[in-house]
Amino acid sequence: MADTIQKVCVIGAGTMGAGIAAQVANAGVPVLLLDIVPKDGGDRDAVAKGAVAKMLGTDPAPFMSKAAAKLVETGNIEDHLDRVAECDWIVEAIVERLDIKQNLYARLEKLKKPGAAVSSNTSTIPLEKLVDGRGEEFRASFLITHFFNPPRYMRLIEIVRGPHTDAAVADRVVDFVDRRLGKRVVPTKDTPGFIANRIGTYWLAVAVNAAMDQGLTIEEADQIGGKPMGVPKTGIFGLIDLVGIDLMPLLTASLTANLPKGDLYFDTVRDQPLIERMIAEGRTGRKAGSGFYSFDKKTRTKRALDFATGEYRDPVKPQRLPPRAEGDLHALTNAPGKTGPYAWEILGKVLAYSASLVGEAADDITAIDDAMKLGYNWKYGPFELIDRLGPGRLAERLEKEGREVPAILKTAGERPFYRVEDGQRQYLGLDGTYHDVVRAEGVLMLEDIKRKSKPLIRNGSAALWDAGDGVAVLEFTAKMNALDGEVMKLIGKAVPLVAEKFKALVVYNEGSNFSAGANLGLAMFAVNIAAWSEIEKLIAGGQDAYKALKYAPFPVVSAPAGLALGGGCEILLHSDAVQAHAESYIGLVECGVGLVPGWGGCGEMLDRWRNMPKQPKGPMPPVTKVFEIVSTATVAKSAAEAKGYGFLRESDGVTMNRDRLLADAKAKALSLVDGYTPPEAPEFKLPGAGGKAALMLAVDGFRKRGMATPYDAVVADALAEVLTGGDADLTDTVTEKDMLALEREHFMKLVRDPRTQARVESMLETGKPLRN
Repeated sequence: MADTIQKVCVIGAGTMGAGIAAQVANAGVPVLLLDIVPKDGGDRDAVAKGAVAKMLGTDPAPFMSKAAAKLVETGNIEDHLDRVAECDWIVEAIVERLDIKQNLYARLEKLKKPGAAVSSNTSTIPLEKLVDGRGEEFRASFLITHFFNPPRYMRLIEIVRGPHTDAAVADRVVDFVDRRLGKRVVPTKDTPGFIANRIGTYWLAVAVNAAMDQGLTIEEADQIGGKPMGVPKTGIFGLIDLVGIDLMPLLTASLTANLPKGDLYFDTVRDQPLIERMIAEGRTGRKAGSGFYSFDKKTRTKRALDFATGEYRDPVKPQRLPPRAEGDLHALTNAPGKTGPYAWEILGKVLAYSASLVGEAADDITAIDDAMKLGYNWKYGPFELIDRLGPGRLAERLEKEGREVPAILKTAGERPFYRVEDGQRQYLGLDGTYHDVVRAEGVLMLEDIKRKSKPLIRNGSAALWDAGDGVAVLEFTAKMNALDGEVMKLIGKAVPLVAEKFKALVVYNEGSNFSAGANLGLAMFAVNIAAWSEIEKLIAGGQDAYKALKYAPFPVVSAPAGLALGGGCEILLHSDAVQAHAESYIGLVECGVGLVPGWGGCGEMLDRWRNMPKQPKGPMPPVTKVFEIVSTATVAKSAAEAKGYGFLRESDGVTMNRDRLLADAKAKALSLVDGYTPPEAPEFKLPGAGGKAALMLAVDGFRKRGMATPYDAVVADALAEVLTGGDADLTDTVTEKDMLALEREHFMKLVRDPRTQARVESMLETGKPLRN
């Protein structure tokens, strides 16, 4: 579909409206952000301007780059509302009051251009009420687009079409939010709370009530109702703190005001004096520094709320769950002590409630599962959880307890809600038959390829797949997609196989992270038994593997999403091109654990920076820039930002929608096939000892000001030695092989140092760098 949305207007510069505007700008699309004229002050655009300024200082950042912020124009609805005529889509995100919204729509109806879409971000007011009194053209152009907060990071958007909504208008918006804004569109019916908030707030209320009723501690509740059920690692109470405790009563009030009488949601509504007290005292969660947990940023300590006293206490680690309970929902819900009753109270009620909403809130189970996975970060959707528990077991237990069994559970009987037939995933419909799970047009997923085929080659850490059209896919498969000798061995086998039978290679996986870098645990094991030759073999093997990819007789395209750190970043640097998901976090972070990049990252970054447009000429500027980036373990917090650091080239592609990353990477790889020739090996003129002295002078200044630790200076010295060419001077030619030898030499020196070993151990144990 042709992209016909060239400019967007967002009305309402609150948290949601401003965040939506930022995400439009992140997509490279101009956006007009309007709000009311403030009562005081001379700047009539102050509200919208203030929202943009606040976002530029917010962490996590709503903008993917400072350049994106420049695409947001600000104004007010008194002086600039007529400018909506310039826009192809107008998003209303103002206060949740029907009369105020309707007044705004009456004005918009006179100003917007024909065919321009208008949508509301509401999750509480029915669509038909919103457009009451509007003309035929306005009704045809109107829909609900319910974003989730924060709009940059939450992938879910629930979209409601009205009976009069023009399909072409709605399809343009759907295509735009999918491809340009990177959202997974879940179609939902016009019911209160739609899907995610209706189930999500029900779930949280059930969990909170049960924890208090059954006498659990917060830690026990988060342990039982967290990881075993596929809930984010925050746990239930940690998630409420993240969302905001004060938001929960507002959502509940909205839902209870609009849900039909008899809805099971009403059973969860009760007075909670403790929570009311917490809100009154400003203890509303992470944004306030305290909620169910309190957070002290200075001391990095976390305390937990005692339900009985309402005061904070030191955390108490709960007893381990019974055997099998962590991986078996049936065992979890039948476990002795506190575990089983609490787990069943949550799962029994929430899964039954979810099942009752098929046909009412959504047409099928896939919409409900997608909404909960994308909107509340569940690992499994409600129906995937039912399959893990057993549909027949759930129905039998509900019936035994005298509770209503939802129609779709009766329809399922003992059958699963999902199955795979001939490599195709299918879901059970209300009609009692299975239907194919259909991807959006243009989406290609590795998980689908894997269902229908076998790997070309595989070992414990990587696999190679045939993605069709002459493109192979190299997948990392270890925990956190960490890189080890097995990955390097598979690359060694993959290169000749791809050269013989394929046109191109894509490096890609569908884990949460592309790769968190080298397997540090394995490295520490080798250190502890003094297996220095094995460590050096791993470094040399990684260098050989990455150069084999770089100089392969076919194009290599890497497609990262999530973390691409250390060795994960280095594989991007060795690729012919990168197609990165917008939310890629890329960096050479080895100095943070007391090491230097060992798989060719130093030479590749130098080559990037000496060829960077507008970079000052001479040997020292690129060395200084790379030293600054690598010595501080800088991580780009978006693909856009990664281009500024040289981790990505300006020519590298960025995909907004994670689901479309593989298809885009495959297309990029095929576009490079005709006339492809491998790159030539770079040669360097490096500044040598004089350049190193200049770099270390700056490091010494940082150390004296307390901005660098004594061991930071040691690590920086090793990095400076590599980047300036060791014993070379400006008359010498430093080859790529020379650079690799310098990396190996200084990596091995540092890995033998107990202070590096302490840093690595700290990272493995706490996930945080040690400042020694």
